[in-house]
Order: sequence, then C-alpha cells, then structure tokens
Amino acid sequence: MSKVITPKEQDYSQWYNDLVIKAGLADHSAVKGCMVIKPYGYAIWERMQAVLDGMFKATGHSNAYFPLFIPKSFFAKEAAHVDGFAKECAVVTHYRLKNTPEGLIVDPDAKLDEELIVRPTSETIIWNTYKGWIQSYRDLPLLINQWANVVRWEMRTRLFLRTAEFLWQEGHTAHATQQEAIVEAEKMLDVYTEFAEKWMSMPVIKGTKTASERFAGALETYCIEAMMQDGKALQAGTSHFLGQNFAKAFDVKFLNKEGKSEHVWATSWGVSTRLMGALVMTHSDNEGLVLPPQLAPQQVVIIPIYKGDEQLAQINEVVSKITKTFDADGVRYKYDSTDHHSPGWKFAEYELKGVPIRLAIGARDLEKGTIEVHRRDTRTKQFVPIEGIEKFVKNMLDEISTNLYKKAEELRTNNSHKANTYEEFKEILDKKSGFVWAHWDGTSETEEKIKDDTKATIRCIPLNNTQEEGKCIYSGKPSKQRVIFAKAY
Repeated sequence: MSKVITPKEQDYSQWYNDLVIKAGLADHSAVKGCMVIKPYGYAIWERMQAVLDGMFKATGHSNAYFPLFIPKSFFAKEAAHVDGFAKECAVVTHYRLKNTPEGLIVDPDAKLDEELIVRPTSETIIWNTYKGWIQSYRDLPLLINQWANVVRWEMRTRLFLRTAEFLWQEGHTAHATQQEAIVEAEKMLDVYTEFAEKWMSMPVIKGTKTASERFAGALETYCIEAMMQDGKALQAGTSHFLGQNFAKAFDVKFLNKEGKSEHVWATSWGVSTRLMGALVMTHSDNEGLVLPPQLAPQQVVIIPIYKGDEQLAQINEVVSKITKTFDADGVRYKYDSTDHHSPGWKFAEYELKGVPIRLAIGARDLEKGTIEVHRRDTRTKQFVPIEGIEKFVKNMLDEISTNLYKKAEELRTNNSHKANTYEEFKEILDKKSGFVWAHWDGTSETEEKIKDDTKATIRCIPLNNTQEEGKCIYSGKPSKQRVIFAKAY
C-alpha cells in the first residue's frame, strides 16, 4: 500500500484521514460509523489509559464496571439528560433471532418488556446503583471511575474524532456538600490539564461551557480546549458539576452527622479516544505521526546496517550493551534487526509511525565509535559517540517533549486574535481561523445567532479570565469579559 500522505496544506481533512490509516492507528469497519483500532493505535491508547488510571488512583478514585444496557425508564427520570441524548441513542427492542424459510429475522415473539438503551453515558444506571450504596455520611465521598465503550449514533463520522462507538473513561462521584462536589469537578479538570500538557505536550485552555453547551443535566461543565494545526478547536476533556439533579431523580440520600436526610451532590467527568485524534492533529506532519516521547509505544528504534552475519554479530554486541541501560532506565525501544526490509524502508516506516528517536549503526560506525541519531520532531540527524549514548538519548527525549509543547503553544499564540466588532470577528474567521477572543452579552440567543451566521461556537469562558469592560460584538450590550470563539471538531 502506498505510504503517500496528502499534504496538510492541500487538504487538512484528507491529510488526517491518510495519516490515521497509513500509520496503522485505525481502520474503517464493516459497521457503518464504527472503527477498528489497530494494534499500534491501541498501544498508544493503552499508554494514555495507564497514565490516566494512575492519576485517578492517586486522587483517591477506584475502578468499577456498570452494565452496557440501561432501561429506557431510567433516562426519563432526568428531563434535561434525556433531551440531551435522545437523538443519539441506540435502542434494543428484541432479544432473539429466528430462522425462517425466508431467512434470518428478528423473532417477533421475543420483544423486551422494556426497551434497553445502549449506554451513551452512564449517569442513570450508576445513580440507580448508588442508591443502594449510600446511606450515611460515612459512605461519602464515593469516588468511582469506569473504563468502557459507549454508543452515540453519529451519522457524520471521522476516525477517533467522532464515531458511533468509542472508548472512554467516565468518573462518577458522590459528595456530602455542594462545595466538595465543585472542588472535585475542578480537581479532575486539573488532572486532565496536567495529562494534556505534560503527557501529550498539548497546551490547553481551561474554562466553563455556556449554558447551551453544558452536559445534559449539569449545572456547570468545565472543559479544556486545544487548538489543532488548522486553527480549529478540539474539546479535549470535560468535568461536570451535576448538583443534586441525579440524586433527586434516583432518590439517593444520606444521613448527615446531625442525623438529617439529604440528597448527595454529584460530579461526572470523562475523556475518550478523541484524544488520539488530538494527538495526531497537534504534532504530526506530512511525513507521518509525530509522537511525544511520553506516549510513544517505542521511544527509540535501533536499526542495524550490515552485510553478512559477522557484521550483524558485532553490531548486536554493541546494541546489547545500549539496550541493557535502556531497560534499566525504563526507555521503551525496539531493535529491528529483521531482514524483511531494507534499512531505507525501515527509516520511512518508523518516521511514519512517529517514533521519537531513530538510532542507526553500521560497520563504519563501529570503526569510528559513533552512532547516527535521527530526531523525529525536527527531522534532523547527527553522529554521536556510542560511549554515553544512553544519557544523550534520555536528554533528547526530554528536549523533544519540551519542543513539541512549545511549538504547539506558539501555533496557538499566533492564531489567537481579539475582535472588537462583528465585522472584524467575521473577517478573522474567514481569513485566519484560530481562536477569537471577543465580548459576548451572555445570552443563548446571541450565541445561537453567531453560530448560525459563522459556524463558530463559544468554546469556553476561560477560568481566571481577566475582567474587561466591553460591548458584545453582536448585540452591543455590556460585557465584562472576553470569551473564546472558534470553529471546532
């Protein structure tokens, strides 16, 4: 199969699709709207999972698992929730198939007494369960996370970014007070921010969603927003303060220290395989993936260049010493000494897959006591003494991580603009894209009109936003701060 990738300057959308397929991250499936995550893509997702899971456990959360199927009646108990998800639900109505002379059919006699919803999110089934788990203040806080798949019936799909089924984690917590729940929601937003910036090398802006963009059933939705290389925004994670809505809907109460019965306070929060799409679009180039070392399945690939078994044996001996140190230091590496492909083919393949550092060593290198080091993010190479290469590689991995973050941050800075009039606002969106900081009057009506007119949405109201008196770009009404508008994925 051809490894040629459409240049992103020519067609950014096609560049993304080409890269995801040709780098071996995912594939389209026979099920419309669903994807197959291939081994290399899943290895990156496993790295994300492992890091996030450790961060969740470090903040006191435990993993559990809840059913894939949710009784339809559960959704009806929280009005805003059902309104938010009704159009995306997959519904199970029967439980058996039947062979007939005309072929295989759904058995009409096997209709369920109550339809089951394939989970689009788990608040309802979890809060119905929590009713049996929570009686006293001693049972609180209840800090649960689950790793699962969910189904939201999407018609316009794109690998990782928007599919009918995707993988995610969803945290669901219960607290004795409103303040404790708000602190939890903000804490998990900080966890997501740290993961995005430290592990993905992807700068994000923390903020809250407008009322019309909040999670269905939430009183407040916190989010992190990232900018992709084409200037579009991508919501990378959300954390919701749910108030007592779900506790009241499912009658989840506890006895406080004074012996009085109260409804608990709730949060939910999640990130998904959409982060895989964010990773691709934040750092990659026309040659393929560019992966931050923190999440790369292999941080280093070592390729021998040799003629005959004797040269290979000499190289193996040197490489063995290098990899022993890598093992001790926790550096993830691959030594590709197979003879299935030429060194040139391997160079191109591992560049496509975004391996941060490539080491190449041949007979001449052994004579000189050097090794060729190729750095993926800058596509530069140099010859370095074999002696001390392990320390050199570790330092370079740190440099790559820092450089990727800095590069993404510079792109965001260069593509962030202030607009003071509606004409200026539209001109920026037409010619430059990116984030537009502008005044908004706080009404859903104005927000909707701007969206209909320009396709730009309010990505977030930034946290710790500078107070600045101004006028809404659309209505001219007073505003006390700027919000971030952008076209988004």
